[in-house]
Amino acid sequence: MIKERNLITINKTDQSKISSVDFNNIPFGRVFSDHMVSIKYTEGQWQSAQILPYQEVKISPACSALHYGQSIFEGMKANLDEQTGDVLLFRPQKNAQRLNASAIRLGMPALPVDLFLDSLYQLVKLDRQWVPTVKDAALYIRPLMFATDPYIGVRASENYRYINFTCPVGAYYSKPVKVLVGDKFVRAIPGGTGDVKAAGNYAGTMHPAILAKKTGYDQVLWTDGYEFKYAQEIGTMNVFFIVDGKALTPELDGAILPGVTRESVIQLLKDKGVSVEERKVSIEELIDAQEKGLLQDAFGTGTAATVTHISDIGYKGKNYQLPPIEARTISNEIKVQLDGIKRGLLPDTYNWIVRL
Repeated sequence: MIKERNLITINKTDQSKISSVDFNNIPFGRVFSDHMVSIKYTEGQWQSAQILPYQEVKISPACSALHYGQSIFEGMKANLDEQTGDVLLFRPQKNAQRLNASAIRLGMPALPVDLFLDSLYQLVKLDRQWVPTVKDAALYIRPLMFATDPYIGVRASENYRYINFTCPVGAYYSKPVKVLVGDKFVRAIPGGTGDVKAAGNYAGTMHPAILAKKTGYDQVLWTDGYEFKYAQEIGTMNVFFIVDGKALTPELDGAILPGVTRESVIQLLKDKGVSVEERKVSIEELIDAQEKGLLQDAFGTGTAATVTHISDIGYKGKNYQLPPIEARTISNEIKVQLDGIKRGLLPDTYNWIVRL
């Protein structure tokens, strides 16, 4: 069991909203739990840590985050162990560390890891009744940090706010996804911000995603910004390909987010005896493998997406269909194993789970 080390003021809501929620029909990201964390950074330190009723945030029209993009976030999930009643968090320290890596890259102050974790634990324990018990549902957790200076000028803000709120969610993808290889727009290049969770990273993906959906695809499979030759990641997840029994995934070259689920899946694959290659993966290599019958599987990984099968890859006007889902032994087994660990159905031999 965990221990809290920070003094965090708690102001509970007078009226819970939980009775109005249909947990059998939860739209992703639109229903919010009762409370949230709020911590302010001012005068060179984090202070005024509190948990308060979920509410709107008042900001100035001149708020520098709105103008210059100093805004970062994380994504996490909590699940319920139905046998013990414990709430289970998956590798939360990794998210704390990645939030701080994002902060440093954007010139923002790091949030002490123990304060991140303590406030998270207390928030989730307070709203533990919001953790769904429905299959494939979970309590999604959204930590974020943004600049708050009311200042129009290009410089790092002197004041920031950290907020963390939660929302019960169903499955992010209800079916396998079709991806369109991006060969015009650039998501990220090494040296940019593609390897951190900066809010602005996602803004630039919206228009290409709209165009992809107009042609019948669900997401964009982004490629490198130099030659549009090598796979990077999908709009909402890292990506893996199973070619002739080997797992291929793009290497972390500074343009790809180091996903917590990605890292975990690599470990699970290796422990199952699957060869994993983290390297440049060209689209031409994948198409050649598909045409030879060697592209056995493709799937995305992420907190929201968990393990999501890819059914089709669109490239240069042609659609390439992958094998049926039931034939994909490796990704199906990995999905069951990962979900089992997250929900307390399988032993956590990796010490990935924090129980509350």
